[in-house]
Parts: sequence; structure tokens; C-alpha cells
Amino acid sequence: MREELYNAIKNRLEAMDGTPVQHIDLWNRNIEFIEQESAWARPAVFIEFLPIKWNAIVHGVEYRGEVQVNLHVVTDWDGGEGMAALRLTDAIHEVIAGMDGDDFKELDLVASMTNHDHEEIVEHIETYACVGFRHFG
Repeated sequence: MREELYNAIKNRLEAMDGTPVQHIDLWNRNIEFIEQESAWARPAVFIEFLPIKWNAIVHGVEYRGEVQVNLHVVTDWDGGEGMAALRLTDAIHEVIAGMDGDDFKELDLVASMTNHDHEEIVEHIETYACVGFRHFG
């Protein structure tokens, strides 16, 4: 389920008109170590899966849970204007909201936050939720 959701988000971001997103990857606390890591192009989107509590539909075989993902949208700091980054989060929403897959349904926005703790970049964290399914056996 997570691989399918990650790939669906990544494919939609890569197909955006004008391809404004330059780098897409899994979240690995990338912002915290920005000076220690090799540079990645911006704007960048890092996809973070939050903990999932699964409920058994058929014990040992099928599970359903509310899945939440954070999209860390990282842009260069533009001196306080910030509107380009906000427009990018809106453009991302336009291409991923309501997405369905085989193992997830109805991806939609549930929260937004802006991290202002960095000098040269700004990070907007957009939280999306959907119903996810896991099948075994």
C-alpha cells in the first residue's frame, strides 16, 4: 500500500504542468541535515508516512487503516514574499486531491503547517489522509 501511494503521488507530481517540482524522495529528516547532505534541487517534495494503526477486516489476511502522509514542500526562501511556495502547495493539491489506487481511497488534505526555522529555505508541510488496505496470503 505505501509503495503504491508513494508512486502515485510521485507520478502525479512529475506530470504537473511546467514540472515545478525538481526533486521527489522519501522523507528522511532531510531538512535537519541540509548542510551535511549533498544538495538536491528545489522546489523539492519529500513524502513522509506517519504511523498507521491497522484494523483487521479478516484477521491475518486483510486490514484497513487511516493512512496519513506529510508532503514536505521545500523551496528557497524568497525574502518574505512566500507566495510562489504557497501557489506550489495549491498546485500540488490540484493534482493529488481525491486520488484513488488499488490499495488506497480518497486522498485528501487534512492539515497544513509552515516551518520557518531555516535561513535559506522554507518548508510547507501538507498532511493528506486516505483509507488504506493491506492484503496478505
